[in-house]
Amino acid sequence: MDMAFMFETMKTLLAALPMTLALFALAIVFGGLLALVIVWMRVSGNAIARNFAKGYIFVFRGSPLLIQMFLIFYGLGQFGFIRYSFLWPALREPFVCAVLSLALCTAGYTAEIFRFGLRAIPAKEIEAARSIGMSGFLLTRRILAPIAFRHALPAYSTEVVMMVKSTALASLVTVWEVTGVAQRLISQTYRTMEVFLCAAAIYLILNFIILQAMAFLEYKLTPHRRAAPLFPVPQR
Repeated sequence: MDMAFMFETMKTLLAALPMTLALFALAIVFGGLLALVIVWMRVSGNAIARNFAKGYIFVFRGSPLLIQMFLIFYGLGQFGFIRYSFLWPALREPFVCAVLSLALCTAGYTAEIFRFGLRAIPAKEIEAARSIGMSGFLLTRRILAPIAFRHALPAYSTEVVMMVKSTALASLVTVWEVTGVAQRLISQTYRTMEVFLCAAAIYLILNFIILQAMAFLEYKLTPHRRAAPLFPVPQR
């Protein structure tokens, strides 16, 4: 191992970290917003909306993310109504296509996570809220959304970590994030081990920070689940 080379490699890869973070953040934000819409359609009483949501979740959970990314990056330009529309200047950019494919994919998984969070809400809590006059938006804001999010948070943290790792696929559509820069360094130096060890270290540290943040959020949102002390201090 050449430590001097690894130090220089780490500096080069860290320069590409903002691109990885941008892909991750935009995919999580847009994917989360889309997931909320899909969840609403999935639990709605409208059969057309419900079946559309089921089909969306089936397609994006059942097909590989890499194929989805290739179809968006290489396939959208095959349609004339897209290539000659006002959307084409954005959709021809690799970064936009990568964000779009990541967001569409994570929306399918996140929608199911949120839906199971909703199903975990005890019926008696909903009935109690309705008995005091809550309904519609107020019921969702005060009861459904907070409880469902707390139930969904452990599974959602796993999806967030998976999305960090999935940003590496963007290098295959010429987005120069951490993995793409690592592959370019390997093609120049033929030093696979050192370069990929540095890239792996960056992903590990990033995921560790995210997991700690999610664990702290879960701790703050679930005070009722904290273990009671074995030897409680007597009250005077």
